[in-house]
Amino acid sequence: MNKELSIKYLKEKYNLNHIISQSLIPRNKKIYCNVELDEIMRNFKLEKPKPFVKWVGGKRQLLKQFIKLGLYPPFSFGFNPEKNTYFEPFVGGGAVFLDLLPENAVLSDMNFELITTYKVIQQDYKKLISKLKIHKKNNTKEYFLKIRAQNLNKLSDVSVAARFIYLNRTCFNGMYRVNKSGGFNVPYGKYNNPNIVNQENLENISKVLQDIKIKHQDYKETLKKAKKGDFIYLDPPYAPLSPTASFTAYTKEGFGAEQQIELRDTFYELHKRGCLVMLSNSNAETLVF
Repeated sequence: MNKELSIKYLKEKYNLNHIISQSLIPRNKKIYCNVELDEIMRNFKLEKPKPFVKWVGGKRQLLKQFIKLGLYPPFSFGFNPEKNTYFEPFVGGGAVFLDLLPENAVLSDMNFELITTYKVIQQDYKKLISKLKIHKKNNTKEYFLKIRAQNLNKLSDVSVAARFIYLNRTCFNGMYRVNKSGGFNVPYGKYNNPNIVNQENLENISKVLQDIKIKHQDYKETLKKAKKGDFIYLDPPYAPLSPTASFTAYTKEGFGAEQQIELRDTFYELHKRGCLVMLSNSNAETLVF
């Protein structure tokens, strides 16, 4: 069967989205049989990466709901993964990016440690794995507090990334929270066997990040280059439903009511530009911060 029929086969038999189905088909061959396609799918299932951190508000559990809406991924609305770009400027754990696996993508976030970790996984994951093995070997509450107290400005990028993943995997509920000075302040979690070194998954993430642009910058700066036909997924810190439910401490700057309004205006502007835009947020009737 030809490429289009092969894509259709993968979508229907394995319930894949069009972007992944298209990316799985090698470009240097024109005819495929079902046996070859099934083999491609078996290999893909073994290699597909998952988010490397636990992240408050992560989207893995919402992906099925996105698909049921019939708007995601927006292939039928003109998004061509071979020509257009996918933007995720509040990337967090990257669940949507890792679900779509687009060929052309720009991932960004204002969290310095998070973006440093993405870049290290992309460029130097073997050294990262070695550092994580050291953390795993020494993991205790006292060791956790020692690593948590480290000065990021005195660490190499690999050490920053290893510290970030280690703290995420061993802190209470995998929460990321910083104080007004930007210091990580989540207490130690009591886990019997935390998954500190997921070597296979880090290797798989590194593979899919090789041609991806990763930026430490504000979402507005990231989206300046978005053009007609590009797909943008916006997943900001959610607007709190009450003053006591407020949590925007992913960075020391926070993300308050003014930023939520600016993001709304950016959404409208991107739509007028001809971009395909999807946004997740809480159903807050008013902005309470």
